[in-house]
Amino acid sequence: MTTTSDTHRPWPLLRRFALPALCGAVFAAIMAWFQPRGPVTSAETIALLAGGLAVGLLTGATARSRWAILLAPMAFLIVFELLRLDSALPTVGPLNASSAFGVLAFVLGRIVVWPLACLSIIAGTLWGIGGPGRRVGVIVLTVLLALIAASLLLPASPPPLKDADGRPIEGQVAELIPVELNGHEQWIEVRGAREDLPIVLYLSGGPGQSDLAYSRALFEPLTDDFLVVGWDQRGTGKSYPALDAEGLTLEGSVADTIELARWLTEHYGRQKVYLLGESWGSLLGVLAVRQQPELFHAFIGSGQMVAPLETDEGIYRDLITTAMGSGHGELVARLATMGPPPYRSVFDYATIMSHYPLLEGGYIPPAEYLRRGQQSNLGPYGVFGQEYSPIEKVSVLRGLLDVFSQLYPQLQDVDLRRDAAALEVPVLVLAGEHELAARTEPAREWYELLAAPDKQWVDLADAGHSVAFEHADELHRLLLEFEEQ
Repeated sequence: MTTTSDTHRPWPLLRRFALPALCGAVFAAIMAWFQPRGPVTSAETIALLAGGLAVGLLTGATARSRWAILLAPMAFLIVFELLRLDSALPTVGPLNASSAFGVLAFVLGRIVVWPLACLSIIAGTLWGIGGPGRRVGVIVLTVLLALIAASLLLPASPPPLKDADGRPIEGQVAELIPVELNGHEQWIEVRGAREDLPIVLYLSGGPGQSDLAYSRALFEPLTDDFLVVGWDQRGTGKSYPALDAEGLTLEGSVADTIELARWLTEHYGRQKVYLLGESWGSLLGVLAVRQQPELFHAFIGSGQMVAPLETDEGIYRDLITTAMGSGHGELVARLATMGPPPYRSVFDYATIMSHYPLLEGGYIPPAEYLRRGQQSNLGPYGVFGQEYSPIEKVSVLRGLLDVFSQLYPQLQDVDLRRDAAALEVPVLVLAGEHELAARTEPAREWYELLAAPDKQWVDLADAGHSVAFEHADELHRLLLEFEEQ
């Protein structure tokens, strides 16, 4: 019971108001030090929940005030965000409200840490305060947190390969494997009817895109005759915990590619692998082949990138011309405000990409591609794929923004016409009929001057940028031709 004289003493006020805020702030400082991006693994998320419950329990038992239920989580949020203001990562730094993509990045960076930290602190505080009137609510909240923790422990696993009758194929390979590449743990998915098949290593686009689920579903035809390896590159999807903003470089990405190719040859007992690159992956693949050609049977480029800055400048000019011709005055004004590339932020690039359909022209992809996509039910960017745990589903989207923001500016000086005019392996380039002209023209110029043991340019109708996905059956046929040579 509080006496009249107690109200004039500083300790009761400090205990009720300052102590909860201090506990929340200290917990925030600890989390900002150890988890500056928030929890990015299941283990880190469970640690957040446990820490929040412990801090809340201490706060409630000490403060014995309902104000603690509000003050502790509020202090956590404020201090946690203040300590992350200088982050260069779009999903960690401050809100950029000028773009819908900026708002999305802000939400993605907080959709896990904010609710789970607050709920766990509140639950612990309620337990610490005690009292029969709160018993039902605190039990419900605690059960909810326990269910969340239990869901995080469920392992991600890819579906098995099945034959025409829907039965699992005996002797198949369908596994997710963590591989340490140059000191960073990264994840691959390997799928094939048998372990002794030739290996195709697929490099996804972006930089920053996770294609584990997409490559599993859309490269289904290849698995009868090849071991198809999807890879979440450093900082993407399942490999998001390996993101090191300062250490993420083009040279490091090339080194990781070479190291993974070498690991695959040693692990599966092969001399070489086929290297298939999509978009950014095609640029990365060429640079890896140039450095270590002895690791590769051949290089296959899909949506081939050659000179990113020149392509971006061409897309900018084409978008302005198209927008002016079709009366899209608002888009013309937005482009004028942004100015020509290189753009100031990842959000400007996202805005440009959202208008690519204006330049592609309408087309209907092959029926088999549409069927595989519809049956897989992977959702946007493949986040519903079985390859990803609940936390990793968020990381698929975070990685796309964060990795792109750090790595793409480093590509502005790359031009394969200058940097890779000769390769020591056969080269196959797949070109979609509806690919953007600003990509196709530099790619064609590079192909024409390229010196290689053998090279082939294949134009494919009813396809755009992701031509290897859209024409996986044709890709399968072309790969089998390589095997017959």
